[in-house]
Amino acid sequence: MSMIIPLLISLLAGMAVPLQAGTNSQLAAVAGHPFWATTISLVVSMLAIAVVMLVLKMPRPNMADLQAAPWWAWLGGVAGVFYITVALFMAPRLGAVTFIMSVIVGQLLVSLIIDYFGLVGLPRQEISMQKLVGVLIVIVGFSVTVNT
Repeated sequence: MSMIIPLLISLLAGMAVPLQAGTNSQLAAVAGHPFWATTISLVVSMLAIAVVMLVLKMPRPNMADLQAAPWWAWLGGVAGVFYITVALFMAPRLGAVTFIMSVIVGQLLVSLIIDYFGLVGLPRQEISMQKLVGVLIVIVGFSVTVNT
């Protein structure tokens, strides 16, 4: 029971990804270039989180703690820009299903590596046969979809 709420919230987050690709593609068409759409999307994201932080009265981060962060802790923003920009170019070309399936396969492969080695500050996790079979099923499904 304790896993149901986190799984449902994660499922909702997953549902937002193809919506983000589609809405940002429309924004790119209106803005005139995908790079403008990336910028606008990130500014809207910044404004949205600023409102949430104001409502929740979040304390400011400790500057010393921020300076002590490992270099790779800052790569999340770069990854976000990369994802949004690639989605703007590729989702219209590939279609939502093929693009998102490509994203999911990439996420699963890197997630296996992160879990196995305990990278980017996450705890090391066992890679069970069930997890490997699940990933292989998704990869086979993706291969079948791409080749049709």
